[in-house]
Amino acid sequence: MRETLTQIYDRMTHEGALRQDAAQRALMPELERIRAALEATPTRKKGLLGGLFGKAPEAVRGLYLWGGVGRGKSMLMDLFHSHVAIEAKRRVHFHAFMQEVQTALHAARKTGVDDAIRPVADEIAGKLKLLSFDEMQITDIADAMIVGRLFQMLFDRGVTVVTTSNRTPDDLYKDGLNRPLFLPFIQLLKERMEVREIESETDYRQHRLEGAKVYFAPADRDAKAALEQIWSELTGGGADAELRLIVKGREVVIQDYHAGVARASFWDLCGRPLGPADYLAIADAVRVLILEDIPRLSSENYNQAKRFVTLIDALYESRTRLVCSAADVPERLYMEGEGSFEFERTASRLREMQAADWGTA
Repeated sequence: MRETLTQIYDRMTHEGALRQDAAQRALMPELERIRAALEATPTRKKGLLGGLFGKAPEAVRGLYLWGGVGRGKSMLMDLFHSHVAIEAKRRVHFHAFMQEVQTALHAARKTGVDDAIRPVADEIAGKLKLLSFDEMQITDIADAMIVGRLFQMLFDRGVTVVTTSNRTPDDLYKDGLNRPLFLPFIQLLKERMEVREIESETDYRQHRLEGAKVYFAPADRDAKAALEQIWSELTGGGADAELRLIVKGREVVIQDYHAGVARASFWDLCGRPLGPADYLAIADAVRVLILEDIPRLSSENYNQAKRFVTLIDALYESRTRLVCSAADVPERLYMEGEGSFEFERTASRLREMQAADWGTA
C-alpha cells in the first residue's frame, strides 16, 4: 500500500530531510484529498470524437495556500506535485505562466478570433489536469483583466489549480487600477478552491539568515565557501530547476533555482543586456538572491555598473533578501568615474539590505 502525503512528510522529517512543523503537517490531508481525487479522475479521450462529444470531468476542488514568506509553502507544493501520479500536470511560477498566457493571447488575436481567451484556455486544458502555481500575485493590469475569465474556463474544462501566495485572496491586486473589475475573480477563487492559511510561526529562510553575515568581501575562496553553505542550507542541498521568466516576449533564465531561492554571478545578471523590466521580474519571482563575484566598478565596466544599480533598486523595492560576495565593501565598490556619485545611494541600500530583519517588513 502506498504512502499518504502525511506518511511521506513524517518519513522525511524523521530522516532529517525536513524539519517537523505542525502547521505544515496539518495541511497534508487536504493535499492528499486533491492527490487522490486527481488520480481517480479519468482522462478525457483525445481525438476528434473526444473533442466533439467528450465532456470534461469536473475539476477537483483545488487549494489556495497563503502565508508569510518562508513558511514552507513552496516546499509543500513541491512535495504534493511530485507525488501526484498523473502525467497531465505542470508546476510553474505564476508570473511566468501569465507571461506565457499574454504571449498566447497576442498570437490568438492575430488570427481574428472574437474571443482570444477561449483558444488559449482550450490549449491549456487540452494538456493539463493539474496546474500547480507558486507565488500567485497580481500586479499587472493586463493580467488582472483576464485572469477571471481564463480561470473560469480552465475550471469549466476540468483543470484543477493548486497555488501558493503571500496574500489572502482578498488582498490580491490590492489598490490596483480598476480593482472592482477584478473582484469577481476573488469570489471565483473562494468558490472553486479551498483557502487555507499556513500559520507556522517559523520563517525558515529568515530564520536561517537571521543574524547571519550576508555580504562577503573580498570575493575570495572563503566567501565562495560561505555562499555555498548558505545556498545548501536554504535549498536543502542545491538547485532542482531553472527559473525561466518571459519578459516582453524574451526569456530570462537563472540556471540555479529552488523554491524561491536563486543563485547567479554578477556577470550572469549584469553582464547581459538586461533592463529594468527583467530585474523587476526577477525580484518579483525570488525571495532570496545569492549574487556572486561583484567586481570593482568604474568607467571601464560602466554598462554593467548601471545594470547592477538597477538590479539593486529592484531588489530593494521588492524587499528581496540579498546574499552576495564582492570585491570590497559597498562604499569602495565604485570609487571613480562617471556614475560614482550616484552609486552612493546604491551603497547605502546595500548596507541597509544587510540588516537582520531585511525582507520581513
